[in-house]
Amino acid sequence: MRNLGRCISALLVSALRNPDGSQYHNLKSALKCVSMLVDLSLMALYGSHRPDPLVYMKRYFQTFYRTKDIFLEFPTSKAMCTEPNHQDWDLRELMVNQRANEARHNTATKHCRQVDQERLDRANQQVDLIRCENHFNFIKMHYLSHFASDVQHFGSILMYSTEIGELAHKEQIKDAYRRSNTNEAARQIL
Repeated sequence: MRNLGRCISALLVSALRNPDGSQYHNLKSALKCVSMLVDLSLMALYGSHRPDPLVYMKRYFQTFYRTKDIFLEFPTSKAMCTEPNHQDWDLRELMVNQRANEARHNTATKHCRQVDQERLDRANQQVDLIRCENHFNFIKMHYLSHFASDVQHFGSILMYSTEIGELAHKEQIKDAYRRSNTNEAARQIL
């Protein structure tokens, strides 16, 4: 996780290198959001948590939550990838029909301006749809808000890891089943 945090921050910085004036604020906000999420995840990996790191974790989460909206312009689900395309297709058909009805009254210049305006309207509508429909209200994001209080209440999260059970399942059950003759395997495993 530490290596992933280092790599993702470095990749984001190099990908967004040399922004112009209009992109600088968005770049700064995106870097802050990603770095807060990485710091939060790294602090979650601590073996024991004292009060100071828990305060830091709450701050990291609050900063992440304030700055996460910079990523709302990108689709967060498969449905959000396809929905704007369907809506754009419907809008394009509607505009073509309207243009066909008005075609006999338009000059070539007016037609070009109208096509450019329609393209701009479709792009704006697509961006508006993505911004309206996208959200970060899903369960994994919500769990982050409870992390510090859960650590205070239950102790270190590493005690509740599922990795140990998964490894034990593989060694104790699957390997033992393979060694059995598969007839009444439960008796042979136990």
